[in-house]
Amino acid sequence: MTLNPFEERGIPLDKQLRNWSELNVKPYDKDAVHPYTRTRVITLNGIEVESVLFSHQFHRQCADMEIRRELAQMRRVEQQQQKAINWLTPGSESTLEVTIGYEQVAVDLTAYLARTEPDPYLRQAFEFGLLEDFDHLYRYADLLHLLQGKKAERICGEYTEIMPGRPTIEEHRHPLDDVRAPTDRTTANPLSLLHVLTLVAAEQQTMNFYMTIGNRPLEPLARGLYAEIAMIEEQHVTHYGSLLDPTASWLEQLVMHEYNEVYMYWSFMQTEVDRRIKALWELHLGMELEHLRRASSLLLEREGKDARDIFPRTLPEPVRFEPNKEYVRDVLAKTVELTGRDTGFVDRNSLPDSDRYYEYQRQVHVDGQAPSSLVIAAALERHGHDYRHETEGASPVPRLRSPAPHEGNRPLGPNEGIGGALSRVGGPEAITRGAMNVNAG
Repeated sequence: MTLNPFEERGIPLDKQLRNWSELNVKPYDKDAVHPYTRTRVITLNGIEVESVLFSHQFHRQCADMEIRRELAQMRRVEQQQQKAINWLTPGSESTLEVTIGYEQVAVDLTAYLARTEPDPYLRQAFEFGLLEDFDHLYRYADLLHLLQGKKAERICGEYTEIMPGRPTIEEHRHPLDDVRAPTDRTTANPLSLLHVLTLVAAEQQTMNFYMTIGNRPLEPLARGLYAEIAMIEEQHVTHYGSLLDPTASWLEQLVMHEYNEVYMYWSFMQTEVDRRIKALWELHLGMELEHLRRASSLLLEREGKDARDIFPRTLPEPVRFEPNKEYVRDVLAKTVELTGRDTGFVDRNSLPDSDRYYEYQRQVHVDGQAPSSLVIAAALERHGHDYRHETEGASPVPRLRSPAPHEGNRPLGPNEGIGGALSRVGGPEAITRGAMNVNAG
């Protein structure tokens, strides 16, 4: 199935408003929902939140009253779309269970976009973030097992492995090293523009989610993990956001947002297995086709630019949620030691101890406590092992294989092994003792 978004007729804007019963939708059954239905819900929620936030910023920077009124009308509908999507998540699904869904999105969406990304620099940037979110899934899965006795594989299914990625303790970088080189929209493949905007939306939604709910757990161990990973998500939003072309006009960006929404709803319609939710994607697609038409008209009227010269008249191949196990393992084996350096990436072991990467790490880890490592230490103390779901065998990275690597509570120095780091903090006993002091579960 193909679609020309510039020719298809959407739902007239004055027919798009819905009543409260249509927004307060029946949530999915958390015990029966397909894992990828959950990830599609989370992704499209993030896509709508990004669209709304962008529209508000455009509105505040625009003096043209006609454009401001047009934005207000479309934004009201997209706020309704966001409510209908986000309200699909049931109240019975704990915050930590929802978090597992967010990180599965970050792994399998990023992996798919990286695999299909035509630009080598963007692909490397996507793969870099992928390994960090892969590790976040592992940390939260261990926390879920510790606090609720639940296995994250029941949420993720057999689609996504759970094991260490680039250890979170090693992900903390100086802010200068999270700013990437922007994409040139005039020469880039249109698919690349859509990929970048999709990842900006997804990572921004994860950042916002952790900023809001990270202080809700009672257990200090959980609060610490959310605080630490929330800071990495801020890094990721900077990382992906810097890839956007900053020279695009506001109206060009509006068209890009609307085109991407059409693309994502259409994509997820292709593989959605829940008929009720698929009907929601189809409804929203009809709305977004009209939003794209109106945004394209504004671009032509105000700037004399034809949106059909920016984006293809036939939608690209649909974005899919599907297993990426072999791909993730390959990226892990080849790039786990990388860190950011200016707009590129280098092996952290090649950096001197005086480098700003290690200086920044010494500042944020000054008390010797990295919550992401304390969670694993607590799992070892309680269960004698960490929680993993390795369906394809042991980790391709020897230092990250079971038994749990015990990264320690300080960043590893250049060419430093796990044992050396542990000896600096008094060994595993000191780490686990600190973890259990703050673990109420």
